Amino acid sequence: MASEAELIIDRRRLKRRLTFWRVASVLLFIGAVLALAAATGGFNLEKRSDHIARVWVTGLITGDQPTLDLLEDIAKADNVKGLIIRIDSPGGTTAGSEAIYEAIRKIAKDKPVAAVMDTVAASGGYITAIAADHIVARGNTITGSIGVIFQWAEFSKLLETVGVQMQEIKSGDLKAEPSPFKPLSEKAREVSTLMVQDSFAWFTGLVAERRKLPLDKVKILSDGRVYTGRQAVAEKLIDELGGEEKAVAWIKKEKKLSDGIEVKDWALPSEEKGLFGLGLRITSGALKAMGLPDLAKQAQLQKLDGLVSVWHPSFQ
Repeated sequence: MASEAELIIDRRRLKRRLTFWRVASVLLFIGAVLALAAATGGFNLEKRSDHIARVWVTGLITGDQPTLDLLEDIAKADNVKGLIIRIDSPGGTTAGSEAIYEAIRKIAKDKPVAAVMDTVAASGGYITAIAADHIVARGNTITGSIGVIFQWAEFSKLLETVGVQMQEIKSGDLKAEPSPFKPLSEKAREVSTLMVQDSFAWFTGLVAERRKLPLDKVKILSDGRVYTGRQAVAEKLIDELGGEEKAVAWIKKEKKLSDGIEVKDWALPSEEKGLFGLGLRITSGALKAMGLPDLAKQAQLQKLDGLVSVWHPSFQ
């Protein structure tokens, strides 16, 4: 039979084991909560206070899902009292720009939204800007380029020179047209032109609606040209000249916010927004390293399929 001293020692051992597992369980629970908070941003105290959100729209606009998700989160955040869109973009795909425009307009239903143009906010970048209710630009910002373009390479003569013929069997005359393997037919040109004009009518109608301009005037302004910020103010394509401070002042006035409210960045999880993919980024970087920046830009632009609203004068 165990002595009383042995029983006391056993009880102490059992208590130590129970204490260890209790502490371990608590630590595991805390760790799980912290991991969940880190994944969802739930413990970001800065974002939990009232503030004006700032989102950067840079590079080629493709309407990528992470950016749309970010804008959706801002729309749902009660502590976001206004939004500043900082734009430095030559544009992108027409459909991608449309998606960004719609996401910003959803936010603007409940919160004041101002756009700040930096170096370039042209074409699809301008579509993004007119989603805001107030647009600010520098005097030397490049904006405008209101229009749609549909481009493809045609190298049938090259194939003929090297003795290559492309054969095809297709269900209809316009399937896979325009084709890079043969000259453009009149029928394919006609339907492609109709498609471009349809998107162009949407773009110009959007400008007329958002900037409260007569459609006839917008059509004159929409010959593809770009404008400086000063010219854009004169044509009423933007509201005023200045920087972010002008946009912040407008939002505070619209929402009757206190002067002390802060502007806080809402950013994507990664600096690399996945616009071009790893392979394309490597190719572009290699071309730049070889002193071929124009080809590097072209490599990026080749990622854009379909109708494009982008300003890239180097390739026109």
